[in-house]
Amino acid sequence: MKPPRAKLYGLISLMTLIWSINYIVAKIVLRSFPALLVGPLRAALAAALLLPVYGFVRWRSREKDRWEWRELGMLAVLGVFGITLNQVFFVLGMNRTSVAHAALVISTTPLQVMLLAALRGQERVTVRKVGGMLTAVAGIAVLNFGPGRALHGASALGDLFVFLAAFSFSVYTVFGKEVTKHHDSITVNSLGYFAGGLAGAPLLLQQSLSFDYSRVPASGWLALSYMALLSSVLCYFIFYYALNHLPASRVAAFSYMQPVIAAGAGWVILSEPVTMAVGLGGLLVLSGVWVTGRG
Repeated sequence: MKPPRAKLYGLISLMTLIWSINYIVAKIVLRSFPALLVGPLRAALAAALLLPVYGFVRWRSREKDRWEWRELGMLAVLGVFGITLNQVFFVLGMNRTSVAHAALVISTTPLQVMLLAALRGQERVTVRKVGGMLTAVAGIAVLNFGPGRALHGASALGDLFVFLAAFSFSVYTVFGKEVTKHHDSITVNSLGYFAGGLAGAPLLLQQSLSFDYSRVPASGWLALSYMALLSSVLCYFIFYYALNHLPASRVAAFSYMQPVIAAGAGWVILSEPVTMAVGLGGLLVLSGVWVTGRG
């Protein structure tokens, strides 16, 4: 039975709010942890939280998962892209760019989802969607070539890392939709995080050898817990639940709300200025994403 649309949109709005605040939280985490440690550590914590949930659900259902080798291989790749690479690239980007820039670059995710979904035959590319994509690309250009970028701690390299995070999540979105046709979201997320945690384990070990965890303040652990429990576990559950009932591009299109919330929060909490380039570039990006979603 398909859930009411109001429920679906309410859950997606909650997910969007949590992910919007996550940009601020990531900045706080980076005050206590090195950038290369945050990604794999976040994935490992999320996997540790998810696997008991997966075991309990499987025990309650008393049904065995039936997996094909192709599905297991795809899930492993999804774990590497959607978990390990996504989170490592995201934190590396947040360490080198501003909240507003990062949120606007992430908001191009629907455009990347559209292209990947079209290549997989899940969606059709229209002239309107192409126009929206070009408009958003123009917005990204304004962000990176307009004046005032260095004023609020943004850089082209940081934006590139965030873009790669968005791309890896787009791969997770499109290919994950194919896996969720046969398996529930708890199974896909739990095993995906397990695969992602394994992939990030060597980096986690290498970074941990030279890091003193005892010096991390409570605020650092709380912020990391937010990223692992809320923005990873809870939001990924909501994301795949919605993905089972709505087109991938429509679910991803909610990301156009993130830059507005994130930039406002960055201004209030971190005192990051919102420059003319951010305003104009943001208007172009969000317009392009909106047009794409309507196409």
